[in-house]
Amino acid sequence: MNTTDTQHTFAEEEVVGLCQELIRFDTSNPTSDERACADWVRAKLAEAGIDSELIESAPGRANVIARIAGGDPTRGALLVHGHLDVVPAGEIRDGYLWGRGAIDMKDTVAVMLATARHFARTGTVPSRDLVLAFLADEEAGGKFGGHWLVEHRPELFEGVTEAIGEGGGFSFALDDDRRLYPIENAQRGMAWMELTASGRAGHGSSPNDENAVTDLAESLTRIGRHTFPIRLIEPVRELLAEAARLYGVDFDENDIEGSLAKLGPVADFMQVVLRNSANPTMFQAGYQTNVIPGKATARVDGRFLPGHEQELIDTIDGLLLPSVRREWVNHDIGMETPFEGPLVDAMCAAVRAEDPDGHPVPYCNPGGTDAKAFSKLGIRCFGFKGLKLPHDLDYGRLFHGVDERVPLDGLRFGVRVMTRLWQTC
Repeated sequence: MNTTDTQHTFAEEEVVGLCQELIRFDTSNPTSDERACADWVRAKLAEAGIDSELIESAPGRANVIARIAGGDPTRGALLVHGHLDVVPAGEIRDGYLWGRGAIDMKDTVAVMLATARHFARTGTVPSRDLVLAFLADEEAGGKFGGHWLVEHRPELFEGVTEAIGEGGGFSFALDDDRRLYPIENAQRGMAWMELTASGRAGHGSSPNDENAVTDLAESLTRIGRHTFPIRLIEPVRELLAEAARLYGVDFDENDIEGSLAKLGPVADFMQVVLRNSANPTMFQAGYQTNVIPGKATARVDGRFLPGHEQELIDTIDGLLLPSVRREWVNHDIGMETPFEGPLVDAMCAAVRAEDPDGHPVPYCNPGGTDAKAFSKLGIRCFGFKGLKLPHDLDYGRLFHGVDERVPLDGLRFGVRVMTRLWQTC
């Protein structure tokens, strides 16, 4: 075994300890901050000879940025980003590392660190410049992390043309032997809104046909019971078509529901990205049982597929009663980039090299990540963790859960995949 192989093996073992240490930092958002964890990340990079910059967007809200020179300086740089804000704990048990943040996303941060340290130790040069970003505040929208850096320190990302972060690149079991690896190249947009109904205040015992509570409740019921039409965007179409091919069934776009019924677990997995959605989540009104309030407010979590934002807005406005007005609470873009090019080829090849029964496919993330911030700089953004999971692990259910955990073999798999990717992308 040569020196590089030895170091690579060490990197695969080191990633478990790095992830365990990361999880032990209390980076709860918003009750804590990232500074201590960011200092530790920076020290680990320095220990391997990698210079970095620590940037506080506010006291304690810390981001770490490092740049690694690549073999071809004429090519655009690749941004590799992960966020530090989660919550504490980290116990190894039954082949898993347990603790909130194990999946979202200190597992990937550990893979980034282990791979970067491996490259530095062995003198391995990535195929192009890499910018590593360890970010604050993703869980609360990136105000002190990705969005702040894009607005206030865009020079940190000079020359970056593409990025990978969370939101894809994990395995999804098709059957006992085969797996999809959905690689995110699209995200639904965010349209959180506050609805306010205005009416005539009065005594609770008197008839009132201008009751703000009634009007708002009726509007929310209309929204909550509305089913948006299926809109088959390209990443979803390609994933479903590949799943159908692997299952040996036809996928008929004129009968999507019927086709989904043939796709087993893939059908449930993809339901959330087939259409726009809007769910009432909060309601506030009144202060006493016998008083009809003059105002009632509520919150709605709206999400829209790329290219279908206006449909969501028009639909919501059409479901509201005239007494109800809408205001944005958080309004962020939907994104989509073509599933093509050398980076996509390299991600797919890295997965197939480590998992011959793995099938990379494009994917639309139903939520949002820091990629929304970086896309504003013209960066093509993808979600790619390189994480192989046991077939009986419900990955989606683990996010923010009390039983969040990552398989140790999955972390080691991630190091191997990321090493291949950085050398070939």
